[in-house]
Amino acid sequence: MPKIADRIEVDPEVHHGNPVVADTRVPVRTVLGLLGNGVSIEDIRREYYDHLSREDILACIRYATSVIEDEDVYAAGGPDE
Repeated sequence: MPKIADRIEVDPEVHHGNPVVADTRVPVRTVLGLLGNGVSIEDIRREYYDHLSREDILACIRYATSVIEDEDVYAAGGPDE
């Protein structure tokens, strides 16, 4: 599978080409969703039977940061429009 970031890879045959943690089938969005819902890194690791390391989980955060880093966001329909 081609790596698109440190510890993150994509393969059209795995999760419809969505990014996953390298050498697993765990989608990055799943890890981020769990973190966003307050699940701890250790609980995520336990849930995935230690298939994910702490560094894998942090790599998901770094990947998400890199994706939105250059994103331009514009308010729509504000009072000035």
